[in-house]
Amino acid sequence: QVQLVESGGGLVQPGGSLRLSCAASGFTFRMYAMSWYRQAPGKERELVATISATARSTNYNDSTKGRFTISRDNAKNTMYLQMNNLKPEDTAVYYCYASWGGNSYWGQGTQVTVSS
Repeated sequence: QVQLVESGGGLVQPGGSLRLSCAASGFTFRMYAMSWYRQAPGKERELVATISATARSTNYNDSTKGRFTISRDNAKNTMYLQMNNLKPEDTAVYYCYASWGGNSYWGQGTQVTVSS
């Protein structure tokens, strides 16, 4: 059974930091490119960052570049998103996403709220 379980979300003040985790099981994690997406209320889901299967390549949404860092530990079947200098506009549900060939999987999401 494939599972992607996000954790680490919560309420943080502007300028603060959070670290999201995505624990994967039920598929060969090291073969899959992994991504973080987010969806704010009333908005479409958008790509935040992507990391290749070997972690040699990463890409970021322009709005998060320089503030967010995506990483993965293939030995632990886990992906991370370190988020620094958070802004109110980063408030959203954050989802992890796995893709390889014709297969893709979504997690259930974790809420991140940036507010004073």
